Amino acid sequence: MHDLTTSSYHVDTEGYYGPFGGAFIPEMLYGNVEQLRLTYRAIMDEPEFQQDFHRLLRDYVGRPTPLYFAPRLSECYNTRIYLKREDLNHTGAHKINNAIGQILLAMRMGKTRIIAETGAGQHGVATATVCALVGLPCVVYMGELDIARQAPNVARMRMLGAEVRPVTSGSRTLKDATNEAIRDWINHPEDTHYIIGSAVGPHPYPDMVTRFQSVISEEIRTQLLDQTGRSNPDAVMACVGGGSNAAGAFYHFLDQPDVRLIAVEAAGLGIHSGHSAATSVLGTEGIIHGSRTLLMQTDDGQIVEPYSLSAGLDYPGIGPLHAHLIRSGRAEALSVTDQEALEGALELTRLEGIIPALESAHALAAIGRAAFQPDDVVVLCLSGRGDKDMATYIEHLDQSSETSTP
Repeated sequence: MHDLTTSSYHVDTEGYYGPFGGAFIPEMLYGNVEQLRLTYRAIMDEPEFQQDFHRLLRDYVGRPTPLYFAPRLSECYNTRIYLKREDLNHTGAHKINNAIGQILLAMRMGKTRIIAETGAGQHGVATATVCALVGLPCVVYMGELDIARQAPNVARMRMLGAEVRPVTSGSRTLKDATNEAIRDWINHPEDTHYIIGSAVGPHPYPDMVTRFQSVISEEIRTQLLDQTGRSNPDAVMACVGGGSNAAGAFYHFLDQPDVRLIAVEAAGLGIHSGHSAATSVLGTEGIIHGSRTLLMQTDDGQIVEPYSLSAGLDYPGIGPLHAHLIRSGRAEALSVTDQEALEGALELTRLEGIIPALESAHALAAIGRAAFQPDDVVVLCLSGRGDKDMATYIEHLDQSSETSTP
């Protein structure tokens, strides 16, 4: 049994966060996952690895990303809001942090072929980018529906030399792309490394991805101290699909109980509409993609198809860290509809001149619900930029102008 009252929110030696996590994998993948489990921490802790990782984050990715005080947004909500600008990373999102780390890890493990899954396309772009950087072949699995709604990122992946394989099964979104990537890995266990893009999957992936993304909260502490004289904010907010940007933004505050952790999910057309991805509300304990977590499922264990206008949040589960944080009460979970997210994106654009990714817009749309005080220092992780979502935004603007025309 794993006690929910544990004071630590970090992974234990068996790969669990409270009752969530573990490695539930087919026999064919046991060797791959076990190799990772036995070596990832030792490789990551090597001084040479850390030097290579941080050198690339600095010189190639462009870190540290700014921590920007948003004056007009702060005035609008009568609190102090800082945006962690992951949108300013090379490739346009936080995903590159993990991709850099995992490509270095894969090369040290002697892997010569890379596969990945992607929803919004940002992880696919990041993986294709690092494969081009080091000269390794790359295959990215992407749902057919996501290929259609994220066309700019598909073009970027192909330009970078990746093969984008359409997935036509199921809902043709992120869950199905992940299924196909796992099948590929089973068929190529010796030479292939699977760069999982979120804090999901069998142990050690959730911990490994979280550690690579923890550079976000590490920088927040340093930057906040420089700007405000304190290293801890009153709250950290981030959108959550699988949960990698939130895991990175929360990491250095997990054991700081005075820091509120606020995870914002996609409610789609409404939490109980039948078209939602609000896993913390609708989910129950189960196993998906190699780990025990919260997922949307029927009484007999069949996965309920998720829905969100945002391709990066269109996932029926959440990472085991977030499942534990939410179920234990350490983190708060809020849910935002498609329409609210679109309005949140437009609000930031008009107030601060920053066009956010539709995923990040979910976190922005939840600010008004979090009951912040005027003196609170709130850090919101702006996980990506909105270039990839311009077609959706333009359609929304066109519809808004049509309905407002007398």
